[in-house]
Amino acid sequence: MSTVEEPLYPITVLIDELKNDDIQLCLNSIRRLSTIARALGEERARKELIPFLSENNDDDDEVLLAMAEEMGVFIPYVGGVEHARVLLAPLETLCTVEETCVRDKAVESLCRIGSQMENDLVDWFVPLVKRLAAGEWFTARVSACELFHIAYPSAPEMLKTELRSIYSQLCQDDMPMAEIMQIFNNLTQDDQDSVQLLAVEGCATLGKLLEPQDCVAHILPVIDKSWRVRYVVANQLYELCEAVGPQPTRTDLLPAYVCLLRDNEAEVRIAAAGKVTKFSQILSPELATQHILPCVKELSSDSSQHVRSALASVIMGMAPVLGKDATIEQLLPIYLSLLRDAFPDVRLNIISKLDQVNQVVGIDLLSQSLLPAIVELAEDRHWRVRLAIIEYIPLLASQLGVGFFDDKLGTLCMQWLQDKVYSIRDAAANNLMHLAEEFGRDWAMEHIIPQVLEMANSPHYLYRITILCSISILAPVMGSKITCSKLLPVVVNASKDRVANIKFNVAKVLQSLVPIVDMSVSIPLSNILDHLFQLVRVLPFRSHLSFILFYWFVIVGQLIAANRWWRRQSVHAWLSLGRT
Repeated sequence: MSTVEEPLYPITVLIDELKNDDIQLCLNSIRRLSTIARALGEERARKELIPFLSENNDDDDEVLLAMAEEMGVFIPYVGGVEHARVLLAPLETLCTVEETCVRDKAVESLCRIGSQMENDLVDWFVPLVKRLAAGEWFTARVSACELFHIAYPSAPEMLKTELRSIYSQLCQDDMPMAEIMQIFNNLTQDDQDSVQLLAVEGCATLGKLLEPQDCVAHILPVIDKSWRVRYVVANQLYELCEAVGPQPTRTDLLPAYVCLLRDNEAEVRIAAAGKVTKFSQILSPELATQHILPCVKELSSDSSQHVRSALASVIMGMAPVLGKDATIEQLLPIYLSLLRDAFPDVRLNIISKLDQVNQVVGIDLLSQSLLPAIVELAEDRHWRVRLAIIEYIPLLASQLGVGFFDDKLGTLCMQWLQDKVYSIRDAAANNLMHLAEEFGRDWAMEHIIPQVLEMANSPHYLYRITILCSISILAPVMGSKITCSKLLPVVVNASKDRVANIKFNVAKVLQSLVPIVDMSVSIPLSNILDHLFQLVRVLPFRSHLSFILFYWFVIVGQLIAANRWWRRQSVHAWLSLGRT
């Protein structure tokens, strides 16, 4: 607030603007109350200006907010702390308005003034707090709660006892909730769906603040509204179960949820189906089996593929809830049905959560019932389904064991290296690394490395690139000895490939092998250098392979710097190039 004299601004105009209907003019005048007060003097400010402000409290919220802020620093303009009590009346009025920000600012100003009052605190400030605490409208009582810490310390012992009693009553005040529920009921009965939706979005939060019986009485009736409202309720109903407890959940919320699972609108069924696991976790296994499972069976063959997809994304989580026997008897047939669904997203959602079932039924039953379907999906025409199967293979391998894996899934893992989709080939290469880590180097040397080396001669250059990437990924797992004796010669031989992309990938693979290869090894890498120099002789400078050659020389430079034998080989090669 400005404390600078403003003699050029007519005081009469400021006073007139306080009464003006134009909000902006009134706001400008409020922000210059200090100027008006100084012009009027302390006595007139107390007897004329402050009463005027107390009577004119029906202005716009922005004007009231500015007034509340100005009052907090107005003590010097009314004659000092001994006359601070005159400021309490307008601020008390502002503490009762509906706008929260105005009340908060009025309370802040009252706290600032009360902290400076000494002799008048008990005579004037404490009665103000008591009046607000006894207010008919909840806004006054809310404001009173924030003023007790100012009034209480200086009050005499008997008055402190009274203040504690008043504060205790405010803590048990349920009138604001009754008023809020009335507003909620009015909004949920509005003619506009958009208004109903916005009101119902907070029903879970609101329900947690109510007693269980009130929650059931006020929240559940909105389920009978439009399908959009039921959709929102379906997303939040399980949170209400947590709020009301087990008994109201069984008697009231469970039947309501079953109705939502069987709703006529697919969108409502989608929302409800996505919560079957969370809802089942709240119930006992018996109730879930009796009431939820029949609906799940119906939804597994729902006419909407999106309903089936939503169910498939969560249904695997029901296995730990229902237990082994119910899972085997009731859920496994549903799983198999969804695994063979025509919609790929349904199959994908089931595959991604298979580990939850394995923890319940065990690997033997899983291999007998679900594994044939998994093998069938490994060759699914939708590549995302195949990708999901590949990502699940390492976990499945650790659970099946070496023998079972070799019989059922080993061949598939190698076939994926020659898939038509790059993402599948890349995932298959990483899958080999995980399998080598799981089963060990000896197993990998017997089952993976021979087949990988055989594929290095594939007629399709994309598959040859995949093999190079597989070598780069497998090398850290296989170690230096196997890399030097088995993998590195394949990479060296690939440097003579007629496809430019193969040469480029050979360079990248060599770079990744530098930290792994034993520096004492003397593989005849002069072949690489000789081939490079031959390319230099025959290729024009601006050839599209110039960048590949540059990359090659960078990588070979790293190899030469890392190994003395390679340095000797490179010197002979450079001398040979110089002679030509």
